[in-house]
Amino acid sequence: MKWIILSSFLITTIIIFTLIFNRLFFSQRRFETRVKDYLLSDKEEILEKKNFNLMVQIQLINEKFKNQLPSIKSNEKLETLLNRAGLSLEPEEFIFFRWMGAIFFGSLLYIFSENILFFIVGGFWGYVFPKLILKRRFHKRLSKFNEGLPDMITIIVGSLRAGFSFPQSLKSVVEESDSPIKEEISLVLKEMQYGGNIEEALYNLQERMPSGDLELMVQAILIQRQVGGNLATVLDIIIQTIRDRNTIQRQVITLTAQGRLSGLIIGLLPIILSFAIYFINPDYISILFKERIGLIMVGMGIFSALIGFILIRKITIIEV
Repeated sequence: MKWIILSSFLITTIIIFTLIFNRLFFSQRRFETRVKDYLLSDKEEILEKKNFNLMVQIQLINEKFKNQLPSIKSNEKLETLLNRAGLSLEPEEFIFFRWMGAIFFGSLLYIFSENILFFIVGGFWGYVFPKLILKRRFHKRLSKFNEGLPDMITIIVGSLRAGFSFPQSLKSVVEESDSPIKEEISLVLKEMQYGGNIEEALYNLQERMPSGDLELMVQAILIQRQVGGNLATVLDIIIQTIRDRNTIQRQVITLTAQGRLSGLIIGLLPIILSFAIYFINPDYISILFKERIGLIMVGMGIFSALIGFILIRKITIIEV
C-alpha cells in the first residue's frame, strides 16, 4: 500500500510540476514564436481573438508572478551562471524549479521515514542540489572549452596566414569546432553582426567563459589591434603556453587524485552510514538525537569532518 501511495505521489507531482512550469514560463516563448510566425509567414492565417486574449492573460499573470519576486530581478549573478552553464533558462524559472525540487524531495523522504526532520533535510538538499548541478555543468563546460581552446587558436592562426580577416577566421572556427566553442564563437559573430565591435564581443565572451587562457588570447588580440604586429606569431606563442599549462595541470590532477578521493570519503561516509543505520534500525541511532551527550557527539563529528574535508581540499587544490 505504501508503494502505491508513493508511486501515485511521484506521478502526480511530476504532472503538476510540468503543467505549472510549462504554463508559467514556456507560454511566453510559445507566444513569441506564434507572433513571429504570424508576422513572417506568407500564409494568410488569423489568430483567433479568444486564443489571443487567453495568451495575453497568461503573460500578464506571468509578469505579475515575476514582479512578486523583486530579488530575482537584481539577481544578475544567477543569470550569469545560467549563461555560463549554457542553459536557456531565466533566473525566475530556475528558482521556481529549486523550490519545486525542495518540496518534492522533502515529501519523498517524509513518506519513507514519517519523520519531519527528514522532510527538512530532503527539502534542503532538494533546494541546494540544482545549484550544485548548475555549477558542475558550468565547470564541465568551461573545462571542455579550455581543452578545445588550443585547437581553436590553431584554426585562427591558419586562417590568418591564409589571408582571412579575423571575423572570417572566427567563421572557420564555427564550422570546424564542437560544442561549447561553436556556440560561444557563434554568439560572438552574432554580436558583431548586430552592430557591436570586436572588443565588446570578446569581452562578453570572456565574461561568459572566465578562463585564464582565454583572457590571455583576448588581451593579445586587443593589444595587436591597438599597436599592430603579427597576430599569428603572437597566437602561436600563446598556443604553446596553453598546452604546457594543460600538461602541468593534468600531472597535478593525477598526483592529487588519492587525496581528493580521501576528502570525498571523509565528507560523505558519515552521512551515508547515518542514513543506512537509520533505515535498518531507527531505535539504535535515534539515541544520538534524543540525548544531550548524543547531540554533542553529532556536533563534534560534523565539525571534525568539515575541518578534515577543508584541510584536504586546501592541500590537493594547486593553482597552475
